Amino acid sequence: MEQQRGFATRAIHGARFHGPGKGQPIVFPLFQTASFAFASAEEQAEVGGGREAGFAYSRVNNPTTDAFHRVLADLEGGAAALSFASGIAAIHAAMVAVVGAGEHIVATQQVYGGTYNLLSRTLPRFGITHTFADATDPAAIARAMRPQTKLVWAETFCNPGMAVPDLRALAAVAHTHGALLAVDNTFATPYLARPLAEGADIVVHSATKYIGGHGDLLAGALVSSAELVRRALVICVDAGGCAAPLEAWLALRGLKTLALRMERHCASALALAHLLAEHPGVARVHYPGLASHPQHELAAARYGGCGGVLSFEVHDGKAGAYRVIDKLRLALRASSLGDADTLVCHPATVSHRRLTRVDREAAGIPDGMVRVSVGLEDVADILEDFRQALE
Repeated sequence: MEQQRGFATRAIHGARFHGPGKGQPIVFPLFQTASFAFASAEEQAEVGGGREAGFAYSRVNNPTTDAFHRVLADLEGGAAALSFASGIAAIHAAMVAVVGAGEHIVATQQVYGGTYNLLSRTLPRFGITHTFADATDPAAIARAMRPQTKLVWAETFCNPGMAVPDLRALAAVAHTHGALLAVDNTFATPYLARPLAEGADIVVHSATKYIGGHGDLLAGALVSSAELVRRALVICVDAGGCAAPLEAWLALRGLKTLALRMERHCASALALAHLLAEHPGVARVHYPGLASHPQHELAAARYGGCGGVLSFEVHDGKAGAYRVIDKLRLALRASSLGDADTLVCHPATVSHRRLTRVDREAAGIPDGMVRVSVGLEDVADILEDFRQALE
């Protein structure tokens, strides 16, 4: 049996287009079309009805998006994948493909702000309830489970405080109670973590972030079993939240350099975390690569690195955080992450502004917290920028 090739090799060579004739494109083509034509009405009916392989309408499938699905599923170790117009569209599809009216979700209390909004503002209108609990404590997740619980929701590295749940333990809790475990792997990417191998049933991504890597696309993705992806496709088709062919093409481009970029992001983030941890102007640093982090040993044992995002707390609350953010000269004030540029934001008033103060405190998001997505600039320049901002 041929040995499986490495991650970077599969990311680079996973999508190949084999057209007629000699001379094949190295870069998978962009099929920038809404629909496809057929030789006959019968042929159109067979393909459109799913009885024969082919492409009819890009809201359902497209050669470029299908290529992205194949590569991402392979890298995550899943049976199938599906892409969406945004990360939150993927999160929505993952949830409602599993949970219906009268049913319940247990979610990590330290969660992406968009996920919080979906759980707290939109899904309750459709009879879906939720409970937030500390995902770093499997016993707390177990206590939050109900007979109606169908899904446990976690993040590989929680946003923005960088807590690291034990996914194997959470999978055991979920499965014991007849529920599934879904994991948002946006911060870690499949290069650093593969939640399906840890026992998770569903993985989602905001492909806008590290998968794209350049801040020039908006997309989401879901990886799971073929059956669950089929159920998510129904949601995607009915709600119209599909990824455009151009976004899938850009995501395929991003995957080719994901391994290199994540190595650089991780190395620079660790260097910045050490600088911040030693600075008197910083009260606390949240980064799993530091030995002081409560889940440092878990992250070191399970994952290939600790990612490019960290957060830190400064003195004097919001005013102190704003002063540091405003003094940065290289880092850009932006709400996204995973770009080549270093980006910073104030979670309490930007990414997690809709959380109640009680929920922000439970999630460990104080007013003095700053979130940093460490970019690909020269690390010396990144360190100098934060050093001068903290003076």
